Amino acid sequence: MNTTNYDWNLSDLYKDPGEWDKDFKVIEQTLKKLSDQKSTFKDTPESLFTFLEDEEQLSITLTRLYVYAKTKFDVNMKDQDNKRLFEQVDGLYHNYQDQLSFVEPELLKISPDEYSKYCRVFPELSKYDFMFEKLFAKKDHILDSETEQLLSGMDSLGAFFEKAYDDLTVSDIAYPKIKDPQTKEDVLVNNTNYYKALLHNDRSFRRDFFLNLLDTYKQHSNTITSLYYGSVKKNTTEARKRNYQSALDMALKSNFIEKGIYDNLVTTVRENNHVLQDYLTFRKESLHYDDLHFYDLFVPLATITEQSYTFEEAKEIIFKALSPLGTDYLEVIKKAFEEKWLDVFPKENKVSGAYAIGVYDVHPYSLLNFNGTLNDIFTIAHELGHVMHSYYSNQEQPYVNANYTIFCAEVASTVNEQLLYNYLLDHTENTAEKKYLLNSHLDSIRSTFFRQTLFAEFEKEVHEMVENHQPLTAAELSTLYHSLYEHYYGNDFVIDEALDYEWARIPHFYAAFYVYQYATGISAAIAISDKILSDPSYRIQDYHDFLKSGDSDYSVTLLKKAGADMRQPESIMATINNFNHTLQTLKNL
Repeated sequence: MNTTNYDWNLSDLYKDPGEWDKDFKVIEQTLKKLSDQKSTFKDTPESLFTFLEDEEQLSITLTRLYVYAKTKFDVNMKDQDNKRLFEQVDGLYHNYQDQLSFVEPELLKISPDEYSKYCRVFPELSKYDFMFEKLFAKKDHILDSETEQLLSGMDSLGAFFEKAYDDLTVSDIAYPKIKDPQTKEDVLVNNTNYYKALLHNDRSFRRDFFLNLLDTYKQHSNTITSLYYGSVKKNTTEARKRNYQSALDMALKSNFIEKGIYDNLVTTVRENNHVLQDYLTFRKESLHYDDLHFYDLFVPLATITEQSYTFEEAKEIIFKALSPLGTDYLEVIKKAFEEKWLDVFPKENKVSGAYAIGVYDVHPYSLLNFNGTLNDIFTIAHELGHVMHSYYSNQEQPYVNANYTIFCAEVASTVNEQLLYNYLLDHTENTAEKKYLLNSHLDSIRSTFFRQTLFAEFEKEVHEMVENHQPLTAAELSTLYHSLYEHYYGNDFVIDEALDYEWARIPHFYAAFYVYQYATGISAAIAISDKILSDPSYRIQDYHDFLKSGDSDYSVTLLKKAGADMRQPESIMATINNFNHTLQTLKNL
């Protein structure tokens, strides 16, 4: 097969590198032009509007430059020209952040009344109403220009902790090797081989791999604790400087998320984690084990003969599964396939994994590594959710309101996955396939919902320890982690001493208070997809309106209009009830 027919078409971004170079120089010139207006751009309604429009166009062009360089680099990471291009635009992006760090503090010198007068004189400014509404709401937390520039530099220094963690865990740690009892070959006990190892059907191999891996992290736990403490300390220091009550308060209010939503997630899951414990008991009994350990959580309870799908077959399944979203939705997906918005197949030196990335004045792109498995079809559906969200928002919103928030980011992708799962479950008569799908669904919710909520509670407790000047040692972190596993996973789950150190291998903790959004995202997606499939009164247009809304309103408001009120326990309970129903169905089979 000629896989070049399935490469993405980057000429929609730039016909040749010469065009890219030209835009790069324009950005540099525009940055200087905007920087020179630091003290004058807000003097009149006209000058303010012109400045904001120029900054907006700069951001649009910079995104196009960035995506072109990133996508070229990601499909051939050994190409030095691609690497140079990406590093060049990455440097430009950091320069952009630094040089324009004055914008928000300067805008806040305009009072709400003055802005209203500006809009009356110059109505075109009203396109920025929501931006200013959010800006005025953050007024107490945005500092003067010089301090903002200093904090911008602090952000760069703060990134050091995550980089040092990555260098340590990816490059510097000498991971042990153990022998695979089936292949008789040595396997490096590292994160690259983690999931494959925990799916191994030899329990002793899984145990040895898991215990050796976490023991390796334990050996470096003092260094990792220091790095994590530095990251947490940076968060708590910035929160204090910006007049927030806590680092959590800063993370939530910066995104206009009420603390009650975080608390609602943790409290509702805590009060209902008996359904997770019920599943773990069922898993132990189904595997015929006397006890259940972490390294037993990934082995499928039901197996099927793995079918290989062509990409064309995968597309056909996705079209059928997503048909409840309407013909307009499917037409855009068809366009994405035909116009080569996707880079489909693995190739030498191509980055692993999958992602989607939007370009406002072009269209989104998505990177895949399709190998023909059922899991790959779920990945396509997931990434197409991101593609469609970006496409609709960019089509319907001005740039200032087009970029949807992280809180909403996983909803469209997970809705697609839920629709695909339900379609496959409804269209198979094979009992083994049904069991396999049900079990996969349970494990997806376990890892994306229950596990991420446990992580969210851990992060909250750790930041509070630092804010209260308590010691942050490897022993303290491990004791806290152990207690959370006790509460969430219950009596039928054995907490090995090595598991106490699992916190040390979670890189997401260096992006503070991010992981809870995986749990809220899947909750919103299940609440919405359940209504799409089974509520005759639900208007599919409400979901389409959500996809088209970008960041034109507060995230919680947009999700409520789409059918998921994240302030209420019911939206969290939708996932817990879905999990419980799935478990009972699997038990009956």
